[in-house]
Amino acid sequence: MKRRVVIGLVAAIGVQFFILLGMYIKAQMPLWTGQPVSVKTVPVDPRSLFRGNYAQLNYAFSTLDKALFKGQGRLRQGEVVYVGLEKGASGLYERASVSLEQPQGGVFIRGRVAGQNFWNSSDSYRIRYGIEAYFAPKEKALDLEKQLRDGGVAELMISADGRASLKVVRGSGNQ
Repeated sequence: MKRRVVIGLVAAIGVQFFILLGMYIKAQMPLWTGQPVSVKTVPVDPRSLFRGNYAQLNYAFSTLDKALFKGQGRLRQGEVVYVGLEKGASGLYERASVSLEQPQGGVFIRGRVAGQNFWNSSDSYRIRYGIEAYFAPKEKALDLEKQLRDGGVAELMISADGRASLKVVRGSGNQ
């Protein structure tokens, strides 16, 4: 009886460990295997009392006009959206296309509809990519806040399926 309890306890701990390990590996895959992409970013809110020191970032492709999805009907919250990226004249990647289907090639980022953009207009969707927060130690976060006042550049790592991870954020003067 006691041996069964010990085996069950070890199995339960092992299952939880492997679930956490899988979640960690899934989150790190874009950093390990992804393609580096630099995009322009603007900080929204540099600090939070509850989450610690971080910069909340906004990208030009974080808000997409509803007109880009003509014929698709109204998008639901949580629906997957793919944004194709192309390198612009500045050397930074910019939005080139939008689709509800995964592109067959090129650089693209995968996001989810987070709702409508209430503060600008209701004619657009807010899209979340999982790269909207950059955590840093307190001193670095304060320095980053100063550097990002005029905008900055975020270096992303994007995997082949469009999942992205934020690698580093630099102020406009540190490119």
